[in-house]
Amino acid sequence: MTVLAALAALTACAGPYQYYEGTGIHDTTAAEVAGGWENVEGTRVVLRHDGTAHFKKLDGQDFDFEDGWRLSGTGTWQLTDDDGGQVVRLALTARTRVESRSRHEATDTSPPGPPSAYAWSFHVDRDQHDELKLFFFYGDPDIGNTYVMTRETGS
Repeated sequence: MTVLAALAALTACAGPYQYYEGTGIHDTTAAEVAGGWENVEGTRVVLRHDGTAHFKKLDGQDFDFEDGWRLSGTGTWQLTDDDGGQVVRLALTARTRVESRSRHEATDTSPPGPPSAYAWSFHVDRDQHDELKLFFFYGDPDIGNTYVMTRETGS
């Protein structure tokens, strides 16, 4: 009984993100990933063939999403591959604009200001039609919310 109680306590906070092992996608090329990507919230990311990137209204991932900032700017990107699958690593090198997704209620503690440098890790996946999609997790990892980017219409 003691072992079960200890095991339950250890796994009580373990959500889907904490055990996420990747998409298992290993066959995507950088040329396939390059191009325009969008999100229903008005986010737009352009990954250029030369490894540079331009993005507009990109939210923070994981718990940073809760701070409500949205960054626009330029940066770099690369497609990496590990045991769990491929990941697009995007790094902000020049922030050009900061917006707020929502207003925070007045509290004793204000959320931290937006970062001047930031890095995202987008998992590479395919939908039921074999079309690429990019995503990262946001918010509380126990919930497993995903921020999905799809190929920009017309790209």
